[in-house]
Amino acid sequence: MFMEERHQEISEIIQTKGKITVAEITDRYGISDESARRDLRMLEQKGICKRTHGGAIAAQQVSVRPPVDRDFDTMPVFDNYKEIARYAAGMIGENDTVYLTSGSLGYIMLSFLPKEIHYTIVVNSVDIGKALRSFENIDVYIAGGRMRQSGSVVDSLANEFVSRLHFDLCFLTGAGLTADFGLSNGTDETAVLQRTVMKNSRKRCLLIPGAKVGVDSFIKVCEAEAFDTIITDWECVEEQIAAIEEKDVKVVVLEEPAKY
Repeated sequence: MFMEERHQEISEIIQTKGKITVAEITDRYGISDESARRDLRMLEQKGICKRTHGGAIAAQQVSVRPPVDRDFDTMPVFDNYKEIARYAAGMIGENDTVYLTSGSLGYIMLSFLPKEIHYTIVVNSVDIGKALRSFENIDVYIAGGRMRQSGSVVDSLANEFVSRLHFDLCFLTGAGLTADFGLSNGTDETAVLQRTVMKNSRKRCLLIPGAKVGVDSFIKVCEAEAFDTIITDWECVEEQIAAIEEKDVKVVVLEEPAKY
């Protein structure tokens, strides 16, 4: 098979599946890792994909608007989200006061929260607050205000509430992250609330799926270097991670778990 034909097939796989791994390319075409990565570099130069830690993803925009109705009970839980949530939950220490994102990663973290130590969690999600009722070792505070259909609360009343609190550790998410534009989100209400939480936090942690690294959303929240730690996964764009690390930010890129 000519290289051009291989590139065409790889492009079609990326457009159909949304991604491809280096391992898939080497297995399918019998070429080396180095050759597979070279193929992806060439396709990236053509604007077909964005290279990631272990392969490439389609060069397309991630949705920036929040879901109208977020059903945590029925949403799919992908491996990369699960691994980010697991790692983040392990950062919580005894007697910490923690702000927990109202996004899906915040809900997924519930399965991994420490149960043997006491700490406090502040949320701005009615659904996550309800789920936390079963944790006897956690004191729970819920920001009040106008509830969105998604169950989150991010209006001026919620912002006033969190402005009166101090956090040892905050976990935030976003719609996009780039080295140049920083963290961004789809609405100004969300961005304002997140800035207030960050201002009042001793340690700031961003949970960002790899597919959202290299994407700019509508409203800028802050610079990438405003975070102490950024946790992402194996689908992240390599060149963006390298540029963010140059800003003296600790970036944790989680590996894909082995499947047997």
